[in-house]
Amino acid sequence: MTKGRWVVGRGLLVAVCLAGVMAQTAFGSGNSGWAAAPRAPRNLAEFDALFQQVKNWGRWGANDQLGSANLLTDAKRKQAVALVKLGQSVSLSHDLMTDKADDNASPFGHTMLGGNSMDNYRVSYHGYAHSHIDGLCHILYKDQTYNGYPRAEVNTEKGCVKLGIDNLKQGVITRGILVDIPRLRGLPYLEPGTPIYVEDLEAWEKKAGIKIGTGDALLLRTGRWARREKVGPWAVGRNGAGFHASVAPWIKARGVAFVGSDAAQDVVPSMVEGIGLPVHTLLLTGLGINLLDNQDLESVAATAAKLNRWEFLLTIAPLAVTGGTGSPANILATF
Repeated sequence: MTKGRWVVGRGLLVAVCLAGVMAQTAFGSGNSGWAAAPRAPRNLAEFDALFQQVKNWGRWGANDQLGSANLLTDAKRKQAVALVKLGQSVSLSHDLMTDKADDNASPFGHTMLGGNSMDNYRVSYHGYAHSHIDGLCHILYKDQTYNGYPRAEVNTEKGCVKLGIDNLKQGVITRGILVDIPRLRGLPYLEPGTPIYVEDLEAWEKKAGIKIGTGDALLLRTGRWARREKVGPWAVGRNGAGFHASVAPWIKARGVAFVGSDAAQDVVPSMVEGIGLPVHTLLLTGLGINLLDNQDLESVAATAAKLNRWEFLLTIAPLAVTGGTGSPANILATF
């Protein structure tokens, strides 16, 4: 199969045919110097059709509160625990950032009290700085949350009456799988705006010798923190590498229960006219998948590469905030 590209030069329109393998390499590589043809969904109408196609509303009942976390069976938890061979844990949490920056509009506040024997914490964790988990009431589409609940039935001034993060109070134990796209491409990190497609996920599966399946937590490394270390902070919310919205049907078909990344999952700009965060909307609101934002995947990537093991026990313990839209979390990978 070949891919076509139109190039304008000196007033001439030339059709350039590229072998499929070349097209796959160049799609969203961030270093090729040219872009692939736009993929659906490209606009609001196509996005809405995709949302209707993938949504899990009613799948686990009219009153469901867990979404894709329903895929975590006792057998899945036992499978995850059996992955622990060394007893070595790695935190996925980035240190809470106290300085305002282009990617940190709401710095973490830490004030010492009581003769410096106590302290006070202040955090506004949603955004692009602090490692956290999103609750299912965090994002709405057409004034509805996951499972079709109207805003008025869920989101109140006192918190989320339904779908709050407290529904995960007992914690999450499952198999985590790291998808390291920079390593796949032989890069230290992806450039901002680089989209990641289904073929990238499947190429990583082949390279790593794993297959993402039902109940898994998929963790996408774009190298955001490695790039920040080298070039400094930038406005990740306006320009960042991440998933293209076209991955949503694949994620549903594989039965993925949780999705995380070192930013906020979406490629930014989104490449979907009229929708700023299509992946957030498709996964959270459509599929009922809790998202793990701003995870620091540098240490776990180094450990996984050293061990040549890209799967591990993943544990998530959000704060028990009744009606919370999410929670800061120190998520752990254990090998």
